[in-house]
Amino acid sequence: MAIPLRVPYSSVRPVIRTLIAAGLEAADPYRAIVKAVSLRGRSLRVGRRLYDLARFNRLVVAGAGKASARMAQAMESVLGAKLEGGFVVVKTGHRIPTTRITVVEAGHPIPDAAGLRSAEHIRELVRELTPHDLVFVLLSGGASSLLAAPVPGVTLADKQRATQLLLRSGAAIGEINAVRKHLSFLKGGGLALSTKATIVTLILSDVMGDDIATIGSGPTAADPTTFADAITVLQRYKIWRSVPGGIRRHLLQGRKGAMPETLKPGARRLQRVHHAIIGNNSGMLDAVACAAKQAGFHPILLTDTITGEARVAAGRFVDHAMHLMAGPRRVRRPICLIAGGEPTVTVTGRGKGGRAQEFAVAAAFHLHGRPKVWLVALGSDGTDGPTDAAGAVVSGRTVTQAEKNGINLRSALNNHDTYHALQALGAHIHTGPTGTNVNDLYLLLCL
Repeated sequence: MAIPLRVPYSSVRPVIRTLIAAGLEAADPYRAIVKAVSLRGRSLRVGRRLYDLARFNRLVVAGAGKASARMAQAMESVLGAKLEGGFVVVKTGHRIPTTRITVVEAGHPIPDAAGLRSAEHIRELVRELTPHDLVFVLLSGGASSLLAAPVPGVTLADKQRATQLLLRSGAAIGEINAVRKHLSFLKGGGLALSTKATIVTLILSDVMGDDIATIGSGPTAADPTTFADAITVLQRYKIWRSVPGGIRRHLLQGRKGAMPETLKPGARRLQRVHHAIIGNNSGMLDAVACAAKQAGFHPILLTDTITGEARVAAGRFVDHAMHLMAGPRRVRRPICLIAGGEPTVTVTGRGKGGRAQEFAVAAAFHLHGRPKVWLVALGSDGTDGPTDAAGAVVSGRTVTQAEKNGINLRSALNNHDTYHALQALGAHIHTGPTGTNVNDLYLLLCL
């Protein structure tokens, strides 16, 4: 899949383009599916598990997530005429052509009516299947928003309001999804409970540690969280009183035992549900490290678990790089420090941006005055936050450049308006929808 990659001009632009392209290629879900799933006669291999297709009447696909359309294309290629059909939902603007599987678009990160219709369609699709059928669930990041299936007493507007509050609160994805799972028919194992078919869930992970209960809110996975946990999250981030009353009532009733809990570990239903992680952030980082080495850089894989506030994580990342270059055991230049993860942003202003852009602007202050140093921050799905930018490139000259052009970077950071500041600086990376989603990529290059 060709990705139109646009990177700001600098002396290292060719290297940055090469590294980003290598990472995105390694994270391509089509390649990952073809590698993990193969068909020989009536024998289907998924990872290390074999399935005798003679035991099944129908093969069907259902799925959701930013990468699910690319995954659907791959399943069509692998299964061919043996695939009866299917239905997947992707973020608006991420649809690509398929032949047997219907692909529709819905709102992300705030759920919308299209996601509501899509969730109901998937629920009806799998509900019709029998124990003699096999359903492949294609799951990637974004599925939580794209499968809007609110429980009785909770409206779509309620879920939209709660999602907005959670996304701005600084809560980690696991905490956000603990709430989502207790407000949905499909999340927290709800999809698995909606069908009698055997389930094979193929997952492109955008969650650190590849926790299948968190990725896409785990529609086919056991959920260790409870109604009480969901309430605790809302209280911890001081939004309990701000979420709609219907949500509070439902969660309180659930805590009392008046509402059914999500699917729990050890449930009998899980005996015919299998999961396979086909790709993740680590694979992308490994590919970038190989490309950096081929480009003549000394690659250092730092971590794939960057978390916490983006501006704080940016400072730690840059400081670590500077220590490596100036410490007693200096690493030879040129250096490429590589990391991945999913930092958060507690939004208090009314600006426009995303966690990668916030990371980049915060890093610019730590890089200020340092020559021949560049930082790259990229969202692997091609859309960082609610913007058309995938991320940004900053350097030791960015703060000075901003001052000369009358751009107040400190104000932009404090008001979470990093998009407009980086746009004015011409610092954005643009890829368009990449067809994948495996967390963020952070690089620091030093000549």
